[in-house]
Amino acid sequence: MRRTVLLLAAAALAITPAAAQRLRYLSPQDVAEAQRDHPELVRELGGAETGARAAYVESVGRRVGAFSGVASPGQTLHFTTLNSAVENAFSVPGGYIYITRQLMGLMDDESQLAFALGHEVGHVAANHAHIREQYAQRNPLGVFGSIIGAIFGSGITDVLTARARLDMLSFSRDQEYEADTLGLRYMVAAGYDPAGAAGILGALSRQSALQARVQGRTNRQTPEWASTHPLSENRMQRALAAAQQTGRLGAGVRNRDTFLSEIEGIYVDDDPAQGVIEGATFTHPDLRIQFSVPQGYLMSNGTDAVTVSGSAGKAQFRGGQYSGTLDNAILLALRQLTRGQANFPVPQPQHVTINGMPAAVTTARVNTDSGPIDASVAAYQWDARRVYYFIMLTPGGYGVAPFVSMINSLRRISPAEAAAIRPRIIHVETVRAGDTVQSLSSRMAYRDFRLERFLSLNGLAANSTLVPGRKVKLVVFGTRRS
Repeated sequence: MRRTVLLLAAAALAITPAAAQRLRYLSPQDVAEAQRDHPELVRELGGAETGARAAYVESVGRRVGAFSGVASPGQTLHFTTLNSAVENAFSVPGGYIYITRQLMGLMDDESQLAFALGHEVGHVAANHAHIREQYAQRNPLGVFGSIIGAIFGSGITDVLTARARLDMLSFSRDQEYEADTLGLRYMVAAGYDPAGAAGILGALSRQSALQARVQGRTNRQTPEWASTHPLSENRMQRALAAAQQTGRLGAGVRNRDTFLSEIEGIYVDDDPAQGVIEGATFTHPDLRIQFSVPQGYLMSNGTDAVTVSGSAGKAQFRGGQYSGTLDNAILLALRQLTRGQANFPVPQPQHVTINGMPAAVTTARVNTDSGPIDASVAAYQWDARRVYYFIMLTPGGYGVAPFVSMINSLRRISPAEAAAIRPRIIHVETVRAGDTVQSLSSRMAYRDFRLERFLSLNGLAANSTLVPGRKVKLVVFGTRRS
């Protein structure tokens, strides 16, 4: 929002002209579903980038897609750049390919972008989603499986159908290998340096290792939809071996300067318009909302909700315009949680005041085949027309106990606090004489791991000597979009 054996060895790579391939016609049903789901999917995942950068991505996608064997690729393949703070690219069977701005920020040149897009086109051309669907083993959990899915996965939104289809795009390792092989084939046929394949896979490996080190400090969790691609060191090594076998390693187009100019100023991490995670605190400068999660808990920021995960429970923060009472808001939240499929007693909420706001809290006991679950809601009367709330799931008997500090932390921030929140952006810096990895990394817009982040972002070692005139990427504070 399972498995198949389609392993293609790297040695099987061949540069096949499009004319020699059997044309792959996309299913009209898949195309119709993709067209229908696209607007809501884009909204759910942060919105779409527009303008010159989006047009550039589309042009690269069309260049590699022309060699995919997909019939009429110029009309059937569509490329969208998502305003999302997670590193991912994915495709749906109807020919829609998506890549996030966060993933683009990890890249170093156009050949890496070409491989990432070609890989996703490969999933479409090889019909991987439907093959995976044939092997998927369903284990329906009934209404309370929906509860777990609702709060742990896609959330309580109107995009459940689109997200369910997206969740099916978790490919097997063998399918990933085949998509790598196809993506490499397409990019080489389009004239790109095949080194871009191993380059972006290496960047993802470095970023994954870095995230493992810093996650405890950032309290940030990668959302489930970003985990569609199993990544391994083996994938990078296979891609490098396949690139060498083409005989074109180092000989194709890289367009590094063009690519870096296109990502100059691109947002990194959270867009303040969607709220930002900084350590254990979530702040939305436009809504002037702030709260903090308990120690050891992680957050995932989405368009409609912030999901909180920890050892003793899960929660989501959401809300907006609502003209009813707090008690009714709580009942509505619990009804949405089960999608109206279950009835269970809801105790009368306890009314309190939290940081000057009227609030109400209650916990309902839900019995499941796996034991009791406590479903709790803490709702806040933000103003006359807005209600925000936490909905929390904990083991039976825990109630809101694991989240008391979070419930009590919700507050309004001042205009000055809101104005101080700025986005992080990519800035391309030309190395000057005397610059070192230490001096440049000190400018990174982070509180910690500045050197490690700089090295990972640029594929450098701690003892690397920077060459004057060479361009490197920094993450600095920028200004918000108007």
